[in-house]
Amino acid sequence: MRRPPEPVDLLAAGDPASAFWAAHRDGRRIALRTSGTTNHARTVVRTTQSWASAFDTVAGLAGMDASASVWIPGPLTATMNLFAAVQAEAVGARVVPDARDASHAVLTPLALARALSSGVLGRGVTVVVAGDVMSAGLREQGIQDGLVLHHYYGASELSFVAWDAHGTDLAIFPGVECRIDNGEIWVRSPYLSDGYLDDDGSGPLRWSPDGYATVGDVGEWRGGALVVHGRGDGGITTAGVTVVVADVEAVLLRADRGTCVVVGVPDERLGAAVCAVVTDPQDVAPLWEAARAGLNSAHRPRRWYVVPEIPMTPGGKPDRVRLATMLDRGEADQVIHRSSGTMRA
Repeated sequence: MRRPPEPVDLLAAGDPASAFWAAHRDGRRIALRTSGTTNHARTVVRTTQSWASAFDTVAGLAGMDASASVWIPGPLTATMNLFAAVQAEAVGARVVPDARDASHAVLTPLALARALSSGVLGRGVTVVVAGDVMSAGLREQGIQDGLVLHHYYGASELSFVAWDAHGTDLAIFPGVECRIDNGEIWVRSPYLSDGYLDDDGSGPLRWSPDGYATVGDVGEWRGGALVVHGRGDGGITTAGVTVVVADVEAVLLRADRGTCVVVGVPDERLGAAVCAVVTDPQDVAPLWEAARAGLNSAHRPRRWYVVPEIPMTPGGKPDRVRLATMLDRGEADQVIHRSSGTMRA
């Protein structure tokens, strides 16, 4: 039996977008390396059609056509950015290097926070946000600045799962079937990948006998909408208790006006201390109150820090490893909570 051709490694190509279209014409599968939430590199294999079948739907949801100009500041080594580039080309839109020339932008929440801080996006720009959970405060700031915000949930292995248009709740993406089993989000759709190249079974992607797939993200239905809490295996062991980072951040994001990231830092007594890091000192008090109201004592951040800017991975997500190292080295301002509930730097 003749073996199928090896998948085209898009990231090994000088021009990943052009390599995608060449693979599409030749009917070859593509390979994309991704670290996901674990910082362990894996290679996801998929058909080009698993992306192409979503092009028109994304264009319709985001109001993108041949007159659009799209700003994608993140590297094409990140799956969401590469998809955005080839999707823009599919509908005839231009990809522009300058945010001031953009009618549309594709950003992670952290990249959006930086763009809002610098004021590079003009009023009326449509921004598609992906790659992480977006806080209500960040959404509100974007809307106040005149942006048209869309946010979607997906994964490199699953592609699109749910879409939030104009600040509405996450609705299941057209063509996707979704169910929640034991708290995990499982989906079946034409957008799924084929799995990992040289799969050793250690990756988060799992399949059910009836064709549903999960990467272990935790979620729930709330009023018919999908609420995503994040990857269930991202934990910090502190004083013998495993604290799921996604659960803590889900509570804090409800009160966050800026950017908040939760990390674990080595501690001689606890093993690791749960730390919350923000960029706006005024966020600390309301976030501490949210933690006190929504988390039991073992899961509340024990330390609060303020940094000028959250370090970012090349893919536009918070660099949690670098951030934890900064805290461990004392390279951030700690905010100390007193028993009275007041805060001081």
